[in-house]
Amino acid sequence: MKKINVSIVLYHNQQDQLLETINSIFNTNLNIKLYLIDNSAKDDLKALSEYDERIVYIFNNANLGYGAGHNIAIQKSIQDSIPYHLVLNPDIYFESDVLSKLHDYMEDHQNVGNIIPQVKYPNGEIQHLCKLLPTPMDLILRRFIPLKSWKEKRNEQYELKWTGYNKIMNIPSLSGCFMFLRVDALKKVGLFDENIFMYLEDTDLNRRLHREYKTIFYPEVEIFHEYGKESYKNKK
Repeated sequence: MKKINVSIVLYHNQQDQLLETINSIFNTNLNIKLYLIDNSAKDDLKALSEYDERIVYIFNNANLGYGAGHNIAIQKSIQDSIPYHLVLNPDIYFESDVLSKLHDYMEDHQNVGNIIPQVKYPNGEIQHLCKLLPTPMDLILRRFIPLKSWKEKRNEQYELKWTGYNKIMNIPSLSGCFMFLRVDALKKVGLFDENIFMYLEDTDLNRRLHREYKTIFYPEVEIFHEYGKESYKNKK
């Protein structure tokens, strides 16, 4: 049986949005176990564990952060000798064949440590989530300096827009919204760095994976990501 564990880190999420994501996960012929790692202050989302017997709900009673939350579930995959672990954001949905096609690609390419499909906004526009490794200047200027012409020129290169996002590519930095990970690769390079509370922990993990394995953008299948960009809405 083709086994894969999935983890979603929760923090006061909306149940209706989560159910759309959960339905996407279980709409497959793969043998799935889903870990809901809840960093919320209250366990209001515990009721989701009754939705399907394949859901394991873990309430942390503290906001441990994105990486530390996912590490709890990844450790379960390591302990149970599960070959693949999917790190997933709670605002993603996709069709039934996505996970099985990614699984088959990983089975056929043992040198791949992480794979991500084409990611689109709900309106069908491509999200440019393949990136070069960032410099400190990239991070500061892209986030805080309102020079639109400079940003557009830099993003063309930094986000690899010039590639067209229409072919399989080996990318040094892939988004953490969807990380289809080889567990044996994680055993070699390590899990998420829990010293990074939020943002760039996915960049760091993919960077370490990329040193030892291919980290692949695979546009043959697609997912949809609502992508709230909360840091741009809340200055704190």
